[in-house]
Amino acid sequence: MTTKKRSFNILLLSLLLITAIEAGSLYAARPADDRGKPSGSTRKTATDFTGTWSGTFFSTHANVAAFTMTVVVAPDSQGHLIGTSTLNSDCLKDVRLEVSVKGSQVTLAGSDGEGDNITLRGTVDATGKMLKANYILNGSASGRCETDGGTGNLAKY
Repeated sequence: MTTKKRSFNILLLSLLLITAIEAGSLYAARPADDRGKPSGSTRKTATDFTGTWSGTFFSTHANVAAFTMTVVVAPDSQGHLIGTSTLNSDCLKDVRLEVSVKGSQVTLAGSDGEGDNITLRGTVDATGKMLKANYILNGSASGRCETDGGTGNLAKY
């Protein structure tokens, strides 16, 4: 009787080990960003940020006027996203922007012909049509605008 019980326990232990090893192999085979998620979950795909985006940005400084910006984003000849902008800012003229997209996180950064720089960082909403962003503007050595920062939105249309 004890031999049968011992054989049964060994068989049961073997099945548990095989199951654990198989589960571990399946877990390790999944992409790192999917581990720990249910197998039916979908992976985030990169946001399609090409197209025309427009919106208004507001400074954190009361004495700096808000500005509107329109950016047309398209791939360049090497496939990198770039944006050409028009804006009505006292501190910045038309800017050529390099665009970086990681999932819903977007960064636009560039400068105008006078050396004024702007960086916008934000998140695109679930519809892929609204970017909520913070901006940092660093003015040129002329001291025309020096440094500014704030928030705003760009909507895709």
